[in-house]
Amino acid sequence: MSDSHHALPVLIVDDHPDIRLSLRLLMRAEGIPSVEAESPAGACDVVNRTAVACAILDLNYGADTTSGTEGLDLVARLRHECPDLPLIVMTAWGSIDLAVRAMRIGAADFVEKPWNNARMVHTVRAQIALRTMREENLRLRTETALARRSADATRICESTSMRRVVDLAHRIAASDASVLVMGENGSGKSLLAREIHALSPRADQPLIRVDMASLSDMRFSEEMFGDDEPSPRPGRFELAHGGSLIMEEVGNMTLQQQAKLLRVLDEGEFERSGSMRTRRADVRVISTSHTDFDAAVRDGRFRRDLLYRLNAMQIRLPALRDRGEDIVPLARHFLLRECARLRRGAMNLKPSAERALRAYGWPGNVRELEHVIERAVLLAPRDDIDAETLALLPASGAPLVLDRLTLPEAEEMLIRQALERNDNNLQRAADALGISRQSLYRRIDKHRAKGGFDQVN
Repeated sequence: MSDSHHALPVLIVDDHPDIRLSLRLLMRAEGIPSVEAESPAGACDVVNRTAVACAILDLNYGADTTSGTEGLDLVARLRHECPDLPLIVMTAWGSIDLAVRAMRIGAADFVEKPWNNARMVHTVRAQIALRTMREENLRLRTETALARRSADATRICESTSMRRVVDLAHRIAASDASVLVMGENGSGKSLLAREIHALSPRADQPLIRVDMASLSDMRFSEEMFGDDEPSPRPGRFELAHGGSLIMEEVGNMTLQQQAKLLRVLDEGEFERSGSMRTRRADVRVISTSHTDFDAAVRDGRFRRDLLYRLNAMQIRLPALRDRGEDIVPLARHFLLRECARLRRGAMNLKPSAERALRAYGWPGNVRELEHVIERAVLLAPRDDIDAETLALLPASGAPLVLDRLTLPEAEEMLIRQALERNDNNLQRAADALGISRQSLYRRIDKHRAKGGFDQVN
């Protein structure tokens, strides 16, 4: 369940105060906030004023305590006004036909009175989780649609290595074969996986994402294949039926999880937890990982047969440091996007900023570049971003890449480092560089005349 829905309250609607109190205390014990209404009119007033995660509705109220007409009318009205709000109806024991009528007009599930606390909590959590996954699917599909209309980071490819990747992705997208996208953390594997879906014949079908590293053995089957007890809830394969399932960081799966995944990849069949009914899922699997699978298979940490099924097609994303021609175009792309998002006017990268971007080692890859530009847009005092605003200081494991620079650019970068290490003291910086103070000053003056050292006095 996402944090956003976990923070939203559950709406409890019943005309009996003791029932509302019991449900409120039950929800509170589970860490779920709640709001209440004692009538259908009150319920409609609450949802018009407050965002709620789901609603628990009684079907019988004071005006008519047996037919459920008021409750059915409320279900129909809430379904019309809040189509994404999960509705759980409560019915007296033996009134299953009334619950069935409620579900036909839009209720998501029902619970009989007197309810079982464990079933009630599970039903509420299941409906909120299902809503969250549907909204995530909608968000991913919206992002995919936007990516079609604008230049996405995966499409910025001045470098030969990235051109090969994009060309391969276009060719692979047309098939239904499983794809494994390899690359370092932050290199854009998830973006490329979404791009493959967007270019495929399944582009208008569901796109579901799951972080395999976050799934424990206990939750794996329920999350991936669904759960029928105590109430039905589909898993990720079922939600992705007809579309694509992006499984991120598959190399982190345990051997137990790997064994459970094999059958559905082989046969497209699975069962929900608590059910004997076999279901089928027509899903294209796109996996991502930074794992060294040769070593993982050799060490017995990853099944070779599963790797074959995930790895029908493989794309390996180059690290950002190995696609130097793309660094500045990507930075400009992120700069345009962040200026629009943060509602700042147009901003430019100064030559010193571009030199610093090309020289940096980018251990965090595209993701780090994205964050650096976002920070620079937030902190820049003017409309021009220079090297000082970027604040790209070399760190352990992230050396400056001097072999990408011209000789004058490398000289300027080394002078900058010496000045930064010595608090802009010219004599100490000159000593560190092995030249005289006068020589250092002449070199700084030369670079300043060419547009460098914007902030050096």
